[in-house]
Amino acid sequence: MTKTTGVGRPRASGAAASKREARLAVLDAAGELFTGAGYAATTTRAIAERAGLRQASLYYHFPSKEDILAALLEDTVRPSLDVAGGLSAQLAPVGARLWALAYADIHLLGSARHNLGALYLLPEISSPRLGRFRAERAELKRVYGSLVAAAGVPGDLLGIRTDLVFGLVESIAIVRRDQPDLDVEAHAVEGADSVLRLAGIGEPDAELRESARALLED
Repeated sequence: MTKTTGVGRPRASGAAASKREARLAVLDAAGELFTGAGYAATTTRAIAERAGLRQASLYYHFPSKEDILAALLEDTVRPSLDVAGGLSAQLAPVGARLWALAYADIHLLGSARHNLGALYLLPEISSPRLGRFRAERAELKRVYGSLVAAAGVPGDLLGIRTDLVFGLVESIAIVRRDQPDLDVEAHAVEGADSVLRLAGIGEPDAELRESARALLED
């Protein structure tokens, strides 16, 4: 979860560059350019140049710029879905599980190499090519909703509270945009604490936080 400065990396050519390395180079370059220059202003040619690849090589891995965007965005959700899956198998109080998920999710978005969560506001999010990302993000929100419901939030408030919880978690991308050097750990802890308050669980104590962190280590 180390935060690093996004810079282009020259890639080895020919057989020395594996397909995986080339794909990762494209994603890294695109993440830097999309969050820096902007998605609309970035061309596949610019991405290829930043990645140290020929444009034809880029198209081998990604048929279009939208496919690159889809891959980047899916990577912002899948790790949290994996965490959610692991937590669902834990026999732990709902407060600890909800805190752990929110903490891990905020940490993922806040400490990734590039601030990809800021791309959630792009109009291209509605593109058919991003259907899988939207479905996975909706599934993650559903998990939050199930935990909020388990916390005892009444049905008439469940949708609103879930919206607020999910919005709070994802708001780290906006904070990071305005404060590139933010303290991710402090924001993740305070954000997870705030999620529990929204869910009506109350003020978390050190014991709850410790048990929640332990769930993430199992």
